[in-house]
Amino acid sequence: MTSNEHDLDTLNGLIEVTLDSAHGYEDASKDTKNPHFKTLFGKRAIERKQVTAELQTEVRRLLGGKPAQAGTTAGKAHRVFMNLKAAITGSDKGIVNSVESAEDHIKAEYEKALADDDLSAPVLDIVERAYASVKAGHDQMRDLKHHMEV
Repeated sequence: MTSNEHDLDTLNGLIEVTLDSAHGYEDASKDTKNPHFKTLFGKRAIERKQVTAELQTEVRRLLGGKPAQAGTTAGKAHRVFMNLKAAITGSDKGIVNSVESAEDHIKAEYEKALADDDLSAPVLDIVERAYASVKAGHDQMRDLKHHMEV
């Protein structure tokens, strides 16, 4: 696989999980009854869509490739589970736990890309910029989850 193909595959994989995250936040915003959480999750969904758009732009601009336009099958399955769990329990704590679990996944995917020695320097720079947003979202949801456990 050429470096360009590897860079393209990596960025498209990150686009997919970032879209999963955006859709998960949209679902969480719909499922929660807490107005603060609705706003918080809604803002995170918008932010993740912005990160996705930036990654898609770079795939086109830098790599001349076709960016991913949809999330993963696993992400869709997780959202179905999260929606079912929210419907059954009606619990904001359950929603926050599901969101935080999804945040662990996306953070791990970005960290895997950051540790990839085969990525070109320009693509690594793109991943680092996107990761800053992902890490901030992860940390916020982690802190929210821990606050609710007290």
